[in-house]
Amino acid sequence: MTSVYDFEVKKPNGEVMSLKEYEGKTLVIVNTASKCGFTPQFGGLQSLYEKYKDEGMTVLGFPCDQFNNQEFDDINETTEFCQRNYGVSFPMFAKVEVNGDEADPLFKHLTTEKKGILSKKIKWNFTKFLVDKNGQVVERYAPTTDPEKMEEDLKNVL
Repeated sequence: MTSVYDFEVKKPNGEVMSLKEYEGKTLVIVNTASKCGFTPQFGGLQSLYEKYKDEGMTVLGFPCDQFNNQEFDDINETTEFCQRNYGVSFPMFAKVEVNGDEADPLFKHLTTEKKGILSKKIKWNFTKFLVDKNGQVVERYAPTTDPEKMEEDLKNVL
């Protein structure tokens, strides 16, 4: 059975890393955007991260520019914006595509494991996936779902 730990992702500096580094942790994986109406969710994601990181949870942020070009062109601008405005200290990665032929393999896996209401396609920024300690996708949350509303599910898989 495939797990999220079987995938490699790119760090902001372009270096490739294996998600095996997070093996045994509960993950919230989210496609983000710095110039979106949902951007304030960075604050809620950071709060969840701070509250549960010592219990083995982390948030993984993947900037995405596929929805109305709401992400900076320069990844350094993105990471600086997130840190300066929302105190983001959870891992952020290189910009990815989440839909279509060029979609990142991790997001192809996530959307295959947990489809949305009408399709597996990601409809907007801040679609969130909850992954258990075995690397299995257990829940998908709409962009409109505030991170705080994920807390009960998160506690159940910790």
